[in-house]
Parts: sequence; structure tokens; C-alpha cells
Amino acid sequence: MSPVEALWVLLAGVGAGTINSIVGSGTLITFPTLLLLGYPPLTANVSNNIGLVAGGASASWGYRRELAGQRALLTRLLPMSIAGSVLGAALLLVLPASAFRAVVPVLIVIALVLVIFGPRIQRAARARRAPAVGGVAEGASSASVGLQAGALLAGAYGGYFGAAQGVLLMGIFSALSREPLQRLNGVKNVLVTFVNLVAAGAFLIFARDHVDWVVVALIAVGSLLGGLIGAHLGRRLPAPVLRAIIVVVGVVAIVKMVWFP
Repeated sequence: MSPVEALWVLLAGVGAGTINSIVGSGTLITFPTLLLLGYPPLTANVSNNIGLVAGGASASWGYRRELAGQRALLTRLLPMSIAGSVLGAALLLVLPASAFRAVVPVLIVIALVLVIFGPRIQRAARARRAPAVGGVAEGASSASVGLQAGALLAGAYGGYFGAAQGVLLMGIFSALSREPLQRLNGVKNVLVTFVNLVAAGAFLIFARDHVDWVVVALIAVGSLLGGLIGAHLGRRLPAPVLRAIIVVVGVVAIVKMVWFP
């Protein structure tokens, strides 16, 4: 790798870490960059996944204030995200690259619809719920199950590829959780980080030959910095602006995957 190529990978890592912290889909920056530099798709995907773990960690740290009081939610969702990540990483190693190409854009479209109409869905759901014994609203348990199922689905997708995993999670959260969007974004960062971490461990065990450690190091350093930048910027965005960014990034992801695979 030449110094110029190394700089491109480093900058791509910064960009990916920044956008991942705010919404997700940073892989759409780093993965194409690695392909343009001539890396095989599997090597690019595996190395990128491992490198972006550092950016997820810094983004989660940047959202630590929003994560206060979220331990109960994370305790429910993390095991599902981890299980999904293991499944997704296994699918990556055994299935052809085209296997998910048809379904991934559909998942992102669904996520965007949930992001856009999430507040309306929540208001309608609250109107239908009657207070139950102990002050717990009816339907709360089904919402919790929905969140767990969504974490499993997003984890599997993230372990397989990962681009727009954050968009998918935020769509599910927008529809099923009453928490403010910024607090949900903090939870999203933690879940995505663990998904990438577990998938990285699987790759190190079963696909070590496809790891390029120079790429991993450059993306790790870049995304670590980008995660802090993104957290600094993202935490200051009003909810409508954050939703708009999620939608724009999601649309770009769909266009990239469908028309420029």
C-alpha cells in the first residue's frame, strides 16, 4: 500500500466513524474505497468490519450521557444483537455474496418508513393501549419482544455486511420505543459496536487469511477519531434533523446497493 492509498483508507475510516456515530452506514464509505484500491470483496469486508470496532467504541463513549439509565434496555437487547451477529458472520462465510442482495434494500426501505412514521405509529399505539394493573400499559411486552426481534434481525444483517445497520435499528426503535431519538442513537451505537466486535472475533477465528492488518489499523485509527467527531456533532442535532439525516443516508445506501453494487 502506497502512502497516498494509506491516506485514503485513513480518511475513509474517519468519515465512516463519523457517520456511524450519527446514524450508521459508514461501511458505504470504507468498503467501496477498499474495492477501488483493489482489495478482494471478502478481504475488504472482513478487514473493514474489524477496523470499525474502534469507531463504535468511541461513538458509544461519546454518547455516554444519553446512555445513562439504559442498562435495562441494553440487557434485553444485547444478547439478541450478539446472537444475530454470530448468525450473520456465519452466513457471510458460507453463502454467496449475492444471497442478501435482493432483501437488503427492502429492509432499508422498511427501516426508513419506520423512521419517518415512527412518532405517528407510537402515538397511535399509545392511544390504543389502556393502563393495566401496576400502571404498565398493555402492549408494552409485545413492544419489548419487537425490539428484541429487531435487534436479532439487525445483528444478523450487521454480522453479514453491516452497511445501514444503524438505519435499520433506528427505524425499529422509532416505531417501538418511546425514548428520545438521541438516547436511542446511543443504544444503537452500543449494539452496533458489539455486533461488529462479535463478527470480528468470528472472522479472526474462521477467516484469518482474509484479514489485512494494515487496512484494519488504518480504519481503526480513522474511525476512532471519527466516532468522537460524530458523537460531538450528532448529540447536538434536533430529532427532526436526525430523522432527515437517517432518511438521506438510507436512500443513498439503497441507490448504492441497487444501482452501483
